[in-house]
Amino acid sequence: MAEPAPVVLVIEDEAQIRRFLRATLGSEGYVLLEAENGQQGLLEAASKPPDLVLLDLGLPDMDGLEVIRRLREWTAVPIIIISARGQEQDKVAGLDAGADDYVTKPFSVPELMARIRVARRHTDRTEDETAVFVSGGLKVDLARRLVFTDDREVRLTPIEFKLLAILVKHAGKVLTHRQLLKEVWGPTYAEDSHYLRVFVHQLRHKLESDPARPKYLVTEAGVGYRLRV
Repeated sequence: MAEPAPVVLVIEDEAQIRRFLRATLGSEGYVLLEAENGQQGLLEAASKPPDLVLLDLGLPDMDGLEVIRRLREWTAVPIIIISARGQEQDKVAGLDAGADDYVTKPFSVPELMARIRVARRHTDRTEDETAVFVSGGLKVDLARRLVFTDDREVRLTPIEFKLLAILVKHAGKVLTHRQLLKEVWGPTYAEDSHYLRVFVHQLRHKLESDPARPKYLVTEAGVGYRLRV
């Protein structure tokens, strides 16, 4: 029996954008649920739980950040923000509130589909500590705490490995500076971005063939870092 088509909930007040997404995602085999405001979106998500949410921040009845916070009270469904707000602080606020990714309008169809695939892959990925992550020449064995680049073992300090392991577990997803600092060093270090810059610099010099043009550990300017898959 074929698997049911994945369901995407679009919370967007612009009818033109909803029509565009209906045609685009429908042609890719997705089923769309639509809501034109935050309250309607929350009701849709609760009554017919989707596989992914596409959310505009500028809704007529409530801020999209509030929608994210309310959804995160009861569901871990992937949330991708689609918004004309392109400022770094908006991206950071959305990701810190619990969104998985951020696409700025206008966006291309290939970019959106790629972000959707990554968000759904991350949800499907188990938290199995025996998993081995592979991306290009980078190989990370979480259980044995071993790291290789192009089949050459790389020695990491405990902090370096912890930082890399968190990026691996969220591979393809943007993690903000605050999220990484809290995960690696604890809540009291959430504003100490200097620590993060130093250790990302060290990791790049150990993992990247050209640290100035990283293939794996990618900077999202003003927001955070993403481990490319």
